[in-house]
Amino acid sequence: MSLTPINPESLGAAKGYSNGMLAPAGGRLLFIAGQVAWDEWHHLVGADFAGQFETTLRNVVAVVRAAGGRPEDVARLTIFVVDKQEYERDLRAIGDAYRRVMGKHFPAMSLVEVKALLEPGARVEIEGTAVLP
Repeated sequence: MSLTPINPESLGAAKGYSNGMLAPAGGRLLFIAGQVAWDEWHHLVGADFAGQFETTLRNVVAVVRAAGGRPEDVARLTIFVVDKQEYERDLRAIGDAYRRVMGKHFPAMSLVEVKALLEPGARVEIEGTAVLP
């Protein structure tokens, strides 16, 4: 079972995301709670944005794998950041980190700047939805 990216020509080329992901019928939905850059003891890992982003995304994928899925099963990610400018400044390092974790799979994604996250010191939080076979 695989997801199909939906990118209408009228929206221009999607860069690093898909405008939509079509899931085949019969898949199981996995809703992934917002993850931060925690280790197994709930200690925040890394002070720099790109490092926190990579750990956070690895935590999202850990939930997917624990449910029997793969990174390619992720249909949607919502990325919450406390500083959009920090995200933009670190975009190259974030892209490298993303590809290390997700490869060349680009689900539907949104980026939202928020005033603060629940975990003190967290710079990024990611939640998602996966469609598992």
